[in-house]
Amino acid sequence: MDKTYESKKYEKNIYLSWEKNNFFKPKSNENNDFFSIILPPPNVTGALHLGHAAMIAIEDIIVRFKRMNSFETLWLPGTDHAAIATQNVVEKKLKLENKKIKDLTRDEFIKECYKWTEEYHDKIVSQIKVMGGSLDWSRERFTMDEHSSKAVYEFFERMYNDGLIYKGARMVNWCPRCMSTLSDDEVEHKNIKGNFYYIKYKIKDSEDFLEIATTRPETMFGDTAIAVSPKDDRYKDFIGKTAILPILGRELKIIADEYVSLDIGTGALKITPAHDPNDYEIGKKHNLEFINIFDKNGNLNENAGRDFKGMQREEAREKIIKLLEKNGDLLKTEKMEHSVGTCYRCSSLVEPSISEQWFVDVNKKIKNRENKSLKELMKEAVENKEIEIIPKRFEKNYFMWIDNLKDWCISRQIIWGHRLPVYYCLDCGEIIVSQEKVKECKSCKSKNIKQDKDTLDTWFSSALWPFSTMGWPDNDRGLDFEKFFPNTLLETGYDILFFWVARMILASKYLFGFSPFKKVYLHGLVCDKNSKKMSKSKGNGIDPINMVEKYGADAVRMSLISGTTPGNNINLYEEKIEGYRNFINKLWNIFRFIYDFENIFSDVKINEMDKLENTYDIENIESLADKWIITRLNNVISQVTKKINNYKFGEASDILYDFVWKDFASWYIEIYKLDNYLNNKELLRYVTVNILKLLHPFSPFITENLWQNIFNNYLISSSWPSLNKNIYKESEKDFNILKNIISSIRNTKNQIKINKKLNILFLENKDINTIKDNLEIIKSLSGLEKIEFIKSIPENINDYIKVVSSNFVMFLEIGFSDIEKIKKEREKEIKIIKNSIKNIENKLNNKNFILKAPEEIINKEKEKYNYLNEKLNKILN
Repeated sequence: MDKTYESKKYEKNIYLSWEKNNFFKPKSNENNDFFSIILPPPNVTGALHLGHAAMIAIEDIIVRFKRMNSFETLWLPGTDHAAIATQNVVEKKLKLENKKIKDLTRDEFIKECYKWTEEYHDKIVSQIKVMGGSLDWSRERFTMDEHSSKAVYEFFERMYNDGLIYKGARMVNWCPRCMSTLSDDEVEHKNIKGNFYYIKYKIKDSEDFLEIATTRPETMFGDTAIAVSPKDDRYKDFIGKTAILPILGRELKIIADEYVSLDIGTGALKITPAHDPNDYEIGKKHNLEFINIFDKNGNLNENAGRDFKGMQREEAREKIIKLLEKNGDLLKTEKMEHSVGTCYRCSSLVEPSISEQWFVDVNKKIKNRENKSLKELMKEAVENKEIEIIPKRFEKNYFMWIDNLKDWCISRQIIWGHRLPVYYCLDCGEIIVSQEKVKECKSCKSKNIKQDKDTLDTWFSSALWPFSTMGWPDNDRGLDFEKFFPNTLLETGYDILFFWVARMILASKYLFGFSPFKKVYLHGLVCDKNSKKMSKSKGNGIDPINMVEKYGADAVRMSLISGTTPGNNINLYEEKIEGYRNFINKLWNIFRFIYDFENIFSDVKINEMDKLENTYDIENIESLADKWIITRLNNVISQVTKKINNYKFGEASDILYDFVWKDFASWYIEIYKLDNYLNNKELLRYVTVNILKLLHPFSPFITENLWQNIFNNYLISSSWPSLNKNIYKESEKDFNILKNIISSIRNTKNQIKINKKLNILFLENKDINTIKDNLEIIKSLSGLEKIEFIKSIPENINDYIKVVSSNFVMFLEIGFSDIEKIKKEREKEIKIIKNSIKNIENKLNNKNFILKAPEEIINKEKEKYNYLNEKLNKILN
């Protein structure tokens, strides 16, 4: 083996060998155990980011684990055409080439989009492979491929025929930059600094006026009423009167409505039904006029008057304020911070507008679904435990979103995407929905047919991903639909629970009557070391592929997993990745010792693999260290298996890290190296083989490399470690006594800076045989010359320093000159112990900690508390 592990040297070839040998394809099993998961399709807009890297690491862990447990496992890959996002980046690319979208025909622009997607598709796939993602590439899908498009149009046609898709004029979110509608979920709300403008609205034929506060005076041209609360005594005499709109002079009715708050603003509210969602509802309720004052570019139109027509919103605002001041209608201005809606793709300010669009009706009752609406079907999927959301707390968010769900606007005014399968007869006005191109009107036989120019919301096609990838609707994937749908698990970020997860549930419950997956695991956002979300603008982002180049894929994967819990954000920084690179190097060095120096596998034949993979015959084990390591291994196998099955990947990773580095390397291997230790090569083989298996889902490249240094087959196709039924339960307690004693002696010698070998006295107690049976280990690892046993405290106590560990009291012989130094160090130690006890007391007295922390963590804190109190008592007495 090479002296150092160089990830670049091995990772690419290992991945190619996995692919070549078809290890990523599902393998049938006798038990008919199936596991399926779909890769949330990355957008073909650029390179992978850390969110993707975390997703791949998590999903690959569970997939490799399931394969090793003999499940017929499918992890299906694909990419998303990402409608608006892709169109935006392609437009930017054209701009660099001095081209504009209007200079191209629709087909020419679509070709440009396909060029882009092909280039970035290849880049994304190569990056997923670099991360070690073991997906079945033979089943790859693209949301715009022929099969996926067929599924989209089948879904649209069925919903239209069931009356669930309709065209209508409603309030929508309009992005003037993308020139398209957005769903409510695609609008990001940001706080910006602005002003409250207090404007005088005069009462007709009166000296009275109403004071109206607004952050957007330019929308006043769309005002059609003023509303006050019927409970507001200040304005009860104004209800039913008429106000005059400043500048334009239009008459506005003053109405009473419960929606108006007595405490916000002045209590009098200008109503602009065509440009505010709440005003829209008030406008419908009171039958007000809807006046649209913006064009598609977000500029004011003719309804704002000829002095303002064509102006941008901000420009018009400045002119309006000056005019109001001139006319004496601006009462005051206050600085404030308020929330505005922005496009989730281009960050432009979104303009609420009334527009004729296509919608999915989420409230209409569906006959063949027990007369339930889509909202009800989505809700029952989680309420009835068809789907388990991990962590459970996100169920509350899910239900809240559904309760507030409005009809889903699915039409977009862009070119790239699935064009609406809707055709219009220009002669008789017939609307025809068809998967096939319509050439003739069914009603009047006219050939004067035009297809709708709009495309579908990208989430409309993504909603079908769990089953369109499995062959629906034309069964082009053999038995995949029957075997692997519903999917066993969906793993994704919590930030797209509503964008995507909820819509997949909607589609599956509507089409099939059941949910598309059994469990949903939500991971958090990737943040920096200060728990701040990574972004280019903040300059705190990390490129995962650069980190792989520098530290290797295994180190990046483990750093993304370690310390994480379901639904919580993931903190990542380069030092953390470097730390896991050190762990990978440590693993390499452990195996160099085992393989090169001990050569414990030299006499193992390939046909003896089963012997190494199955449970170990423990009856012939004699030494405490051997009993301890196989007991620890057994516990680790049990714990890691349980943690992965419960989707606690971070905890599983941390358990393995501690076992390999702290237990196996720092203790067992060090003992194994001792000249006078009776080495058990067969046991060492068994432990090392199972360490490789346990680590494989987390760090697949180095474990596969090490495995192939031993055997001429593949670790990826091996079985998960089995548990030993009979283990030495007492060995952990006894070996921990040794560890604590050795550590205490080492620490004491370090404190007083003595490197020479010293003598020690052990005060005998009931566990003294554990020490006597392991004298050579204690002497060698503690740096001791001689060990003696005493019945009582030595008379010449000043020649010794008292060392307390576990239930043992020891006396380390030192020179007189070291006494004062030792006293100071002992005072420091007592202070540290007291502070630790106080910190644990505070934790255990904290109600939130007791309510939220896992039981095993609470028990560990209690054990630590008892241990520290016992240790302090022995030092002081």
